[in-house]
Amino acid sequence: MAEKKEELFPAIGALAEQADKLPENDAPTKEETKEDEEERPLQEIESLCMKCGEQGITRMMLTSIPYFREVIVMSFRCDHCGTTNNEIQSAGTIRPEGTLYTAKILARSDLDRQIVRSPNCSIQIPEYELTLPATTAQGSLTTVEGLIRDVVADLSGDQPLRKYQDPATYEKLEALIGRLKEILGDDEEEEAEGDETKTGEVQMSKLASQKDLPMPAFTVKLDDPSGNSWIEFIGSMADPKWNLRTYPRTLEQNVALGLVAAPDEAKAGASQGTAKISLDDIGEDDEDSEAVGGGAEGSNEEIFVFHGTCSSCGHPLDTLMKKVNIPYFKDVLIMSTNCDRCGYRDNEVKSGAAISEKGKKITLKVEDKDDMSRDILKSETAGLTIPEIDLVLTHGTLGGRFTTLEGILEQVYEELSEKVVMGGDSSEESERTTFETFLGKLKEVKSGDRPFTVILDDPLANSYIQNLYAPDPDPGMTVELYERTWDQNESLGLNDMKVEGYEEDAKEEEKVKS
Repeated sequence: MAEKKEELFPAIGALAEQADKLPENDAPTKEETKEDEEERPLQEIESLCMKCGEQGITRMMLTSIPYFREVIVMSFRCDHCGTTNNEIQSAGTIRPEGTLYTAKILARSDLDRQIVRSPNCSIQIPEYELTLPATTAQGSLTTVEGLIRDVVADLSGDQPLRKYQDPATYEKLEALIGRLKEILGDDEEEEAEGDETKTGEVQMSKLASQKDLPMPAFTVKLDDPSGNSWIEFIGSMADPKWNLRTYPRTLEQNVALGLVAAPDEAKAGASQGTAKISLDDIGEDDEDSEAVGGGAEGSNEEIFVFHGTCSSCGHPLDTLMKKVNIPYFKDVLIMSTNCDRCGYRDNEVKSGAAISEKGKKITLKVEDKDDMSRDILKSETAGLTIPEIDLVLTHGTLGGRFTTLEGILEQVYEELSEKVVMGGDSSEESERTTFETFLGKLKEVKSGDRPFTVILDDPLANSYIQNLYAPDPDPGMTVELYERTWDQNESLGLNDMKVEGYEEDAKEEEKVKS
């Protein structure tokens, strides 16, 4: 089966080599045998042109993109009216999770990264406040440069008409088009000249000069709930400019992809069944779920709701708080805020127990990828260190987080990778190269490709790393309790805190005032 699959979907590089060997006039002749036709990298099929009604040619190529998946590339051309159409379709199954690709475009060589975009994929360029929503059109296979050129062409098409009908929008789009053209580095005067005056040597010299031009750095994000989109990495998946994150799809996304029925349709289908549920039964279930929170942990599953306003847009929102008991540790409070209006989100973790008399330092030796799934609670007073890559997060960085070790390293990577998109000054080139090297090491660590050490230092002992051998000691983890220094107590506000005998101090202060 593997050999057959490999023949049906050869690598895209192998197909390119076969295509280069074909003669320029590769139209099939009567002398071609069936064996020759099977060896051709392209399959040609006569298709009806929907514009003129004549017969055109559709070329189909089955190929596989390395480290991605199998795809079908199709190209249609009608020689009668000149209509062309290109599209790409996935030949695999829909992934169980959505994918979010992030690529930092820092040099002109990054413009050559290939992009596979499915109809369900939306593309964002945050630096330009540009969003390309998912469309019902066919998928496309292009590069970052090709994507930017398509955006410029689409925005420029109606600009002459928009200049008189909507001058305000025209000015805004014209500014955006100018910024995008800085990425491409095209010379408008040379673009106006005919292609006939340009020889091959002139074009090659132009391309060489464009590579030396400065280019503003930006970020390309591909968000695809179906997981059928992709952006190329350079070298390996440890590319510091490239990142992949998967996420579970929401109900709305599953409905949009046609994987599940809409809630209204599902209820209608259930009502047509033979089973009947009375309103009294539903009421009883709701009362039980509110009493115990729908779980086996009793009151720990109760969710408290606090009404407030969004700090970003000012609209009303609810903050959810839940008390969770972490086995072999203590109770913690998890608070979550989500604004449906502007999308603002905030999550915090607070300790639900008394202040510890001593600080705690946890050291974990991470030897394999299984350790990356350990739960970790990093309080807002804890610092995190990875000596092997010189990573130091001071106390308070990232706030309180309750996630896995892989999850917190992913958050650190996303926070730091945003800083790599800096200006194009040559004075900062060395700093950028050093930072890219550091991000590459951090990516190897978060992928579990190299062993490393995690040190979690919390003066309030409110942090925790899961012990896989609990209640027995974990051979790969050490826990050290220590006495806090006066400076640490001062920064935490503990030196001035008094919980016993404060009544006598209050009486003495009143006597002094009198």
